[in-house]
Amino acid sequence: MRATPSSSTGREVFEDCSGGNSRPSRPFGRGGRYFLLLTVPPSFSRHFNWTLAFTIIGLSTIAAGVFVFNRCASLPGRTTKETVDQMERVGRDLRDAIVQITQLQPRVTINNRVYFEQTSPIAELALISQTIEVEHEFLHTWAGSTKRLRLHGTYTAKAGFDLRKEFSVTVTAETTIVRLPHAQILGVEQNTIELLAYENGFWNPISGADVQTELASLAKLARDRAAARNLAAEAEESFRTQLKARIGDTPPVQVIFYQTPRSD
Repeated sequence: MRATPSSSTGREVFEDCSGGNSRPSRPFGRGGRYFLLLTVPPSFSRHFNWTLAFTIIGLSTIAAGVFVFNRCASLPGRTTKETVDQMERVGRDLRDAIVQITQLQPRVTINNRVYFEQTSPIAELALISQTIEVEHEFLHTWAGSTKRLRLHGTYTAKAGFDLRKEFSVTVTAETTIVRLPHAQILGVEQNTIELLAYENGFWNPISGADVQTELASLAKLARDRAAARNLAAEAEESFRTQLKARIGDTPPVQVIFYQTPRSD
């Protein structure tokens, strides 16, 4: 006879043998299908928006291109502004240095635009001063009678610039020029006169005109000696030296001395 299956045998008994944490007695799936379900979520390809991603990349590329274009387009303007600012700084530095040396504000032109007009509280500037000593003797004989006058003079000769003439600073992107008149002997001032000889003739005395003529001769000798010592050139070199000491060699500055008609 065939035995009647009991409630504790058969398929139901087999399924109950798997514990709560033990591996299932039968697989959930078969082969690759089971592996694919564990590694690639099915919702990834459905939820990722490729159109949005390409749109974001495209917009980012356009924004970067616009930024680079704007920077390149504004570069000439920024460079020009920096150049003008640098020229203005050079012009101000030169003006300040010249004011310190000469007590004069020169006419300052920067890139064909006048920034400062020439002003000066004084008419002349002496940069070199030297003491000069000269002697001169006067002899005159008339009808066998001789008069003699000998003088010794001490003078101070001053060389510098006439500040009533054009004094300018021109600054461009290519060059910087300081232009002023040649230095000159501004004056020869009498300090002392010493009488070394004063001899009248018997009928040929020394007159007041003789004395005035000798004083004028002494002054002329002092002026000629100052010119021979090249005091004007020393004054020009003094200006160059003082200007360089205040502004240095950057940027290089060209100093030009121009000739003017001499006024006595």
